[in-house]
Amino acid sequence: MKYVPLQKRLRTDIAEALKKELGEKNVHALPRITKVIVNVGLSTKKYGSKDIQAFIAEQLALITGQKPAIRKSRLSISNFNIRENMVVGMVVTLRGKAMYNFLDRLLNYVLPRIRDFRGLKPQLDGRGNYAIGIVDQSIFPELPPPEANKIFGMQIQITTTAGTDERGLALLKQIGVPFRRPQKKAGDVATA
Repeated sequence: MKYVPLQKRLRTDIAEALKKELGEKNVHALPRITKVIVNVGLSTKKYGSKDIQAFIAEQLALITGQKPAIRKSRLSISNFNIRENMVVGMVVTLRGKAMYNFLDRLLNYVLPRIRDFRGLKPQLDGRGNYAIGIVDQSIFPELPPPEANKIFGMQIQITTTAGTDERGLALLKQIGVPFRRPQKKAGDVATA
């Protein structure tokens, strides 16, 4: 069977399935993905050195195909040992073809590599957007296995035009996000 990229499937198969599921007649009224944000927060104790920050920037560039933007603190917060203009995070915003390529790799190669993976929780933010937290960057196949002190986590935010969780969930299910199946309660009786 020939592989069809996500961007092409969104215009053909997925669009038709969404039209049926949501009861829309106009293709332009269907929800779509606008951007994907990959964010890494840097704690001052673990990721304070310039070497580690350069390593994380290099790894993010390999994962996303774009150089990350450095985020610095605006205020000093003594309780968190944060000073003004200290590096506190790195972020990459993906749009267009790079976004679809990243999502395709994430759904088809990266998530299946997670050990004991049972699916993602189907909890959206109320407007149809979805966030995935990843604890270890080494699940991405393009990265070599890291040393123990160089493991970092990231958040992946998928932003849609859905407007509601139901429409967003329908879109994400159609593109292949592996959500968990609902658990059966102890009192439920199976009907045949």
